[in-house]
Amino acid sequence: MGKTYERIDGRLRAFIESQPVFFTATAPLAGDGHVNLSPKGRAGTLVVLDELTLAYLDFGGSTAETLAHLRENGRITLMWCSFDGPPTVVRVHGRGEAVFRDDPRFAGLIGHFDPAADGSGLRAVVLVHAERVSDSCGFAVPFMDYRGDRDLHAQYFDRKTDEEFATYCEGKELVGTSLDGLPALPLPLPPRAR
Repeated sequence: MGKTYERIDGRLRAFIESQPVFFTATAPLAGDGHVNLSPKGRAGTLVVLDELTLAYLDFGGSTAETLAHLRENGRITLMWCSFDGPPTVVRVHGRGEAVFRDDPRFAGLIGHFDPAADGSGLRAVVLVHAERVSDSCGFAVPFMDYRGDRDLHAQYFDRKTDEEFATYCEGKELVGTSLDGLPALPLPLPPRAR
């Protein structure tokens, strides 16, 4: 039977940090807006900062729906599933914010991540402040074997300079605004502080 927790304790933290993939869910305030659900991976791109705060790296890609929804209303849910070992699903419901590259907090937040995880194509750090932490059975979640991270994303963006990445973001549909016309990634993309 599922339980709720006051905080992300040692056992929950260990579970979260050991999962190779997690999912984010966000939505706009408009009732007819598009709900977004995204898989996240790449080893070392999520950290538990304290018992109620997590952060993950947001990289360039297809769209910026999560960033748009966070800018509009801050609502976010993160979910992890156990695909091996005991059947478990953990959810963190909370308030999120995108810390963009020109925010004074950006450099300090990056310091919490493994330097190998901070790669080209980094747009923002997403901070999540937990309001509800829960687990439930994962009895219907299948067993799956983790073979490793895909490196195609990193390879693609590692070939771009920061200026080329900024140009890529400006030319990509649904990056500056969301499917519902909400502001998403600030453009032009601020350069990374050196």
